[in-house]
Amino acid sequence: MSISMYQASVPRFINILGNLSAILDKAQAHVLAKKLDETALTGFRLYPDMLPMARQVMIVTDTAKGLAARLAGVEIPVYEDTEKTMAELQARIAKTIAYLQSFKPAQIDGTEDKEIVIKRGDKETRYTGMQFMLGHAVPNFYFHVTTTYAILRHNGVEIGKRDYLGNP
Repeated sequence: MSISMYQASVPRFINILGNLSAILDKAQAHVLAKKLDETALTGFRLYPDMLPMARQVMIVTDTAKGLAARLAGVEIPVYEDTEKTMAELQARIAKTIAYLQSFKPAQIDGTEDKEIVIKRGDKETRYTGMQFMLGHAVPNFYFHVTTTYAILRHNGVEIGKRDYLGNP
C-alpha cells in the first residue's frame, strides 16, 4: 500500500497545526500566570540572527498553505504577516487549518511529477511535486514548528514531547 500526496501533506499539516495551537494555548496561560508581556515571548529569538517566535509561526502557516495551493494549482492566500500576540497567531493558525480543510484528495493526489517553480528574487528553483513536498515543504514546516516549540520551552512554558506530537 502506498501513501498519497494528499495523505502525506494536508492531514499531517492540519494535525501538527492543531498541536501548535494547543502549545500556544499553554504559552498564553504561562504569560498570564507569570504576568509577562506576551510580545516579549512572541518576539523572542533563540539567537540574534534567528527569526522571532511570531515569524516562526507565520512561516509554518505559509509553508502549509503554500504547499497545498501549489500542488492543487490554485492561488496561495496572502496573509498580512502582522501578528504579534498569541491570539493573533492562534487566529492565523485557525485560518490556515480551515484553508487546508477545503482541499480534497483529488486536488493533490497525482501531483508527484507536477512542476513547481519557486522564485526568490531573481533565482528560480524547479522541483517536481514530490521533491518539493518531501525535500522542501515538509522539512521546512517541521523545522519552524520545532523552533517555535524550542523558543517557548526555553522561556519556561511547560510543554513536552506529547504536546508536540499530540494524537496523530
